[in-house]
Amino acid sequence: MTRPNPILARLAALKTTPTPELRQQWRELFQGEPPPYNRRHLESRLAYRIQELAWGGLKPETIRRLERLGEELDGGDRKKSRIRADAMPITGTRLLREWQGVEQVVTVTADGFEW
Repeated sequence: MTRPNPILARLAALKTTPTPELRQQWRELFQGEPPPYNRRHLESRLAYRIQELAWGGLKPETIRRLERLGEELDGGDRKKSRIRADAMPITGTRLLREWQGVEQVVTVTADGFEW
């Protein structure tokens, strides 16, 4: 007969663990205070950390590849990387607003805005 895997059992238990206990697990596994995010965030990050400690994290070459892909995507611009592509209006869009009797026009460009 096979024994149940303690890691898998621990992962499954996260769903029913009270939030204060999840926060305590966070302190133990990350050596710091948990972020003020919702329960689902705590569960997913704890699940990843438990597996990472048990079976290892990403290989160094995988980390390098992900960093390279990120650089290609945003050129290392942290501010640009936080803007979702679908949150920006389409290039060429004109934004119009009248302010104190004067019409202001902003055109969306590939690199940002032109005013």
